[in-house]
Amino acid sequence: MTGSEMNAPIRKIAALSVLVAGTLGLTACAGAFDPETDATSPLAPRVQEMVDSHREFPRWEQFPRQLEPEPEPVAIAANVNTLRVSSGALAGEASRIDWQTSGDAAAFAESTRARVSAVEVARPTAETAAEIEAFARRARERGRAPPPIDRR
Repeated sequence: MTGSEMNAPIRKIAALSVLVAGTLGLTACAGAFDPETDATSPLAPRVQEMVDSHREFPRWEQFPRQLEPEPEPVAIAANVNTLRVSSGALAGEASRIDWQTSGDAAAFAESTRARVSAVEVARPTAETAAEIEAFARRARERGRAPPPIDRR
């Protein structure tokens, strides 16, 4: 008998065991869907009253009616046309943006750095950045490999 032929009964037994365990688990939970109230409890009449009052689902007629009337097709068409016009205006504005840098990349990077450094940073933000840098430095120091061991 080969190894796969020997494992076939084990797989079948395992699958059957899982199936039986799942079935037993589901039947054990079935009693939870039909609980009974303890008749000797002082709250039993109130609990039963609340359960009985909520046995039926609401009917469609019990839902509130729509308060606002549906918009007229003319109003919907006007809104669609307004969206088309504003979409066209937005597309025109986006087309005027120079999305590619046409000059020197180093000069662009320097001008960006200059604009960023011109903005004053709040003190808590600067302290937080310093704390982050210190944490990163400590983490790099801890991450260094130890010196090799001399095995002579």
